[in-house]
Amino acid sequence: MTIEVRPATVFEDVRTLVGPKRPDASVCWCLSYRIPSKLNNELHGPERGEYVRTLLEQGPLGVLAYDGDEPVGWAAIAPRADTSFARNRKIPHVDDLPVWSLWCIRVRPGHRGQGISHALIEGAVDFAREHGAPAVEAYPLDNQGAKIDQTMAYAGIRKNFEAAGFTWAADTTSVLAGHPRVLMRRELT
Repeated sequence: MTIEVRPATVFEDVRTLVGPKRPDASVCWCLSYRIPSKLNNELHGPERGEYVRTLLEQGPLGVLAYDGDEPVGWAAIAPRADTSFARNRKIPHVDDLPVWSLWCIRVRPGHRGQGISHALIEGAVDFAREHGAPAVEAYPLDNQGAKIDQTMAYAGIRKNFEAAGFTWAADTTSVLAGHPRVLMRRELT
């Protein structure tokens, strides 16, 4: 299997990874950290997908991993200043560097355990670098080897980010699926 990571620009492919199985479902669409909380709570069912379609018209929302023409993985990445992490009280700011945030990694069932999340992390870092990011931050779970519910594993796990050259930058007060999240950073300059 050869995995290629490309900017997320094709709506149908984004929908395959983060859209609902039922069109009327009000699932994440990976909007919860990308848009203000009030707007996120106001968007229901198909409105969420249409909002993503509109955002894609402005540019990529992250990166997608492809096995041939099949989208098999997703990573959300954007300047931290453009996300709710800019105001998040539980995840600290390390300094004033205009970092990018990598907050969601998703690999489709049937494709897990094949290194796709590692390719997504590297592809997201490359995407941020190409857009002038001086560093990338992630906020993965520090699960210390414990099993994680796949639904809540979207933040990634610390060891995968360490393997990608990220280092611990700060502890957070954020907890997800019973595990603390840590702030990991990879300098790009």
